[in-house]
Amino acid sequence: MPSQERDAFLDRPWKDSTAEPFIRIEGVTKRFGTFTAVEAVSLDIYKGELFSLLGGSGCGKTTLLRMLAGFEEPTAGHIYIDGVDMIDVPAYARPVNMMFQSYALFPHMSVEDNVAYGLKRDGVSKAEISQRVADMLSMVELLELQKRKPHQLSGGQRQRVALARALVKRPKLLLLDEPLAALDKRLREQTQFELMNIQDQLGVTFIVVTHDQEEAMTLSTRIAVMDHGQIIQVGEPSEVYERPQTKDIANFIGTINMFDGEVMSSNDSFLLRCPKISKPLKLPSQAELNIGQQVTLAIRPEKIKMTLEDPHDSLQITLRGEVLEFAYMGNISIYRVKIEGEVVLQITIPNLDRMAERKIEWDDQVFISWHPENSLVLRD
Repeated sequence: MPSQERDAFLDRPWKDSTAEPFIRIEGVTKRFGTFTAVEAVSLDIYKGELFSLLGGSGCGKTTLLRMLAGFEEPTAGHIYIDGVDMIDVPAYARPVNMMFQSYALFPHMSVEDNVAYGLKRDGVSKAEISQRVADMLSMVELLELQKRKPHQLSGGQRQRVALARALVKRPKLLLLDEPLAALDKRLREQTQFELMNIQDQLGVTFIVVTHDQEEAMTLSTRIAVMDHGQIIQVGEPSEVYERPQTKDIANFIGTINMFDGEVMSSNDSFLLRCPKISKPLKLPSQAELNIGQQVTLAIRPEKIKMTLEDPHDSLQITLRGEVLEFAYMGNISIYRVKIEGEVVLQITIPNLDRMAERKIEWDDQVFISWHPENSLVLRD
């Protein structure tokens, strides 16, 4: 994590009730006829954050981004940037720039002319334009390609041209709509870190719209998960992953195993009576529960241990199962293990040994176990 983002993260202004947000969204709603795209969204974002709006298609994240940019007008509510109400401020007058998913580069212009375009429209002097464009192209490592046209560049290079064009005007806020969607997986992963480093060097607040959970987890100081036009959880990446507030969020962020059942008690502990499993499952001690309550016990695949021998650990939940299949992914292997009945769990094991030294294979009888405190209790 770069220094600017790291400092903002360590300070955690979102945990300080006296901190002033850089962006404040208050009760914003957007309707298109009878369809509500964004409904009563309120959100505070702080200076220097790299903040992600995460959700599936049609959840309202791009509409919210366009309202921040001034391309759409809210049906209700207010948007403040650096303390100024933006409702009556047109898009061209806002301290905001936007990088589009398609990059929207001018095909007939060179790289340097694309980057310089906004400055020329603003009447900046030629000398200053030349210096700022050169500085920005140097930052994105495209200075040697400044005379090329967009069609002569790779996808990653075009993405950096679009980023340079958006940043050269020195906006207070940069909005990025699926900025890495057009790149292949390896280039996307590499560019994520480049994007973080550029944001760190310039200190500009970034808001990124993405449907990619891994991208949001890698980039963000915080994430807002959206669904059906509403924000359903806001938190640091580790919070959203480790402590999702609903089953829908848990399912959307990564992979998770779930057991539905009824809460019972035994020896001052809460247990889950699951209809599909004969053995009650111990619930985490910190969960606030009532006997007879219907809940879901959830456990991430990487929190589960798998062995050929019974661990004989009374502090853990231990179940017997059979390996149905596994997939070798290089750094990890993903196992699907059937336990009682038709219940199938997914387990992720790091590949510490070479593949030839693999100890667990198809059809093996195994023991799977996890500590109750590593699981979650979720409600609908």
